[in-house]
Amino acid sequence: MLKSINIQTFQRTDFIDITTYVEELLLESKLIEGEIDIFVPHTTCGITINENADPDVMRDIKYFIDKLIPNDSNFLHNEGNSDSHIKTSFFGSSEKVFFNNKKLVLGVWQGIYLCEFDGPRNRKVLIKIK
Repeated sequence: MLKSINIQTFQRTDFIDITTYVEELLLESKLIEGEIDIFVPHTTCGITINENADPDVMRDIKYFIDKLIPNDSNFLHNEGNSDSHIKTSFFGSSEKVFFNNKKLVLGVWQGIYLCEFDGPRNRKVLIKIK
């Protein structure tokens, strides 16, 4: 089963917790056990799994990634978003999550995040449940 969700981002660098969206699609499926592939078909947006209990963790990641890879005027790419492409390459465009008894197999503090690096934008996330 391949599904698509749209996520609106609000800042140039933004981390949106999409765990609930993935869980809802899993509940709609007929499968009890398997895996879920989460993929974003964008070159300036990624997916990651990290802590979702303390929002300061994602704020710290956002601060650090922007400090580590700033939007530099010396980049040659004419759209002015080379930093976004580099950040996406670090994070990657997909994650795989197992599920059992219709529940995601994530650690206690883990959540699934859409990583926006060239926002604000409307992003598509593809979710394959198998």
